[in-house]
Amino acid sequence: MNTAFAPWQQAVYEQMAGALDAGRLGHGLMFQGPARLGKIAVAERLARRVLCTDRRGDGEPCGQCRDCRLLDAGSHPDFQKVSFIPTRDGTKLRTEIVIEQIRRLSEQLALTPQYGVAQVAIIDPADAINPSAANALLKTLEEPVPGRYLWLVTAYPGRLPATIRSRCQKFEFRLPPREQALAWLQAQGHGAAVATDALDAARGHPGLAHGWIEGGELGLRREVRADLDAITAGRLAVVATAQRWVADEHADLRLRFAADLAVEAAANRLTDPMRARSLAAWFDRANRARDLLRTTVRADLVVVELLMAWRAGESKHATKHATTRQGIDA
Repeated sequence: MNTAFAPWQQAVYEQMAGALDAGRLGHGLMFQGPARLGKIAVAERLARRVLCTDRRGDGEPCGQCRDCRLLDAGSHPDFQKVSFIPTRDGTKLRTEIVIEQIRRLSEQLALTPQYGVAQVAIIDPADAINPSAANALLKTLEEPVPGRYLWLVTAYPGRLPATIRSRCQKFEFRLPPREQALAWLQAQGHGAAVATDALDAARGHPGLAHGWIEGGELGLRREVRADLDAITAGRLAVVATAQRWVADEHADLRLRFAADLAVEAAANRLTDPMRARSLAAWFDRANRARDLLRTTVRADLVVVELLMAWRAGESKHATKHATTRQGIDA
């Protein structure tokens, strides 16, 4: 077993490796599942297994042959990765994969491999392919050449055209059982309490939980909770809070945490169906706000409206609760 992999990665890798060794691995593969579960790591290890010319007895790449050394150096001529490239002015990366990239890829795959008998190309994230590029990619998938492998890595397979999805052999990465995820987080050096808190915040996603612990995002989640409580109590101004929430690169994550906290609050108020429904509606509104942040609208105004709705809902709930208590006391 490859101990470098998490258990959920190892399970998918073994399935793919078995298909490769049995001659059942398709020309087009789709590595699909939630982000940050290690799909690209599995794809790259499988590429090594395909391209290594002196595999070990267990089928794993030897790590010593010319092909393995070239892969280590990032210069193997029969291995390609397609992802975001710089814009024409070179100031930032594109937000989509364009047709020119797919055309170059198709031309390369049509050539004879320079070493060995195979070529491997990985597109990540495949869901970022624009419509013109998708049409070009479809032609390549429809005309497979022996020994040419085209692998798509995506967290959002539904964003790809059905014609592309139907031509790929799919391998699914799923969230592991909770105990397995906690054990893995602790094996990364995180304490049991921190691992539990992070896994709860990430809704059972170990890769996300690990990233949030390492990057300090759990502190941001606590900050969002404190802000919402302070807005409810009238200790924070809505406009100033909204401006602070969108002032850096964490705006989307703050709204994600806010939406998650609404779900958590709703789960704790199942005895108050109206309030639970109100929180569920606010959850939807928070996620719509996240989508709006990707447009040209003013982000602070979007968040102002969202936080005002939160304050109004919490104030209404508090008033109703106080009225009910007065009736009981009377």
